[in-house]
Amino acid sequence: MTVPNTPPEPARADAAAEPGAAPDPFAPPPVSDGEPPAGLPAAPPAAQHPLPAELRIGSGVVLACLLLGLVMAGLWAWLAPKVPLVVDGDRILYVDPEGEQRAGADAVFVLIGLGAGILTALGAFLLTRKRGGGISVALGLAIGGLLGSIGAWKLGRSLGPSDNLIAEARRVGNGGHFDAGIDLGALGALLVWPMAAMVVLLALSAAFGKREEDPPPYWGVPAGTYGPPAEGAPAAEAAPAPGLDPAPDPAPAPASAPVDVRPGAEEQGKG
Repeated sequence: MTVPNTPPEPARADAAAEPGAAPDPFAPPPVSDGEPPAGLPAAPPAAQHPLPAELRIGSGVVLACLLLGLVMAGLWAWLAPKVPLVVDGDRILYVDPEGEQRAGADAVFVLIGLGAGILTALGAFLLTRKRGGGISVALGLAIGGLLGSIGAWKLGRSLGPSDNLIAEARRVGNGGHFDAGIDLGALGALLVWPMAAMVVLLALSAAFGKREEDPPPYWGVPAGTYGPPAEGAPAAEAAPAPGLDPAPDPAPAPASAPVDVRPGAEEQGKG
């Protein structure tokens, strides 16, 4: 018994490649670069990670706070009350031993820091209100406010009177007057700026922040489910109440026999 020499069945890919051949329904659809297969929805674009944007916003807030810290240093050096001293022989004495200039310098620093905190929080909120703020704004205000306060403290001391009392006493001579350098007696004043910024930002966000729409309640139904149908739309069939069987359809009436109405038909039937 001889087996006929028949060629093997071509592969599906080869059959699909032949001109005029019917497409294989089981073959996978062709996929092109950048385009989804036919009949399939387009893949959503890859979501961009929000970390770079948050870093840019946070660093911008910190930079703005540092620049404002330079202004704060100049204001503190200008407005802070100075401690007057007098040279008496080989001694340096207070002109007003019971003066409150030291406490006044701390108070001025606190007031300027309070204003800086309100100003930076208001500006950051207005600039980022459309995007809904973010953790970067809060962190930027906290870190930037603290760094701005420290910079204003360090720079303000150098802008004010010199803290080298001996050199100043030699410069003015015996009986001369000069001012002592300004400094903070309470380092807790450095926290006024960031704390004020946090409080103002929280208040503004709670009162005027971006709001998200509340989701509908889980027991709600779509609008128009039980209302009258729209004009031109087919009326929906009434559904039976839950727990009740639908009423059975009435049985069709039996068909009556046809009646012959021709004259004489009744008599023929009786005969």
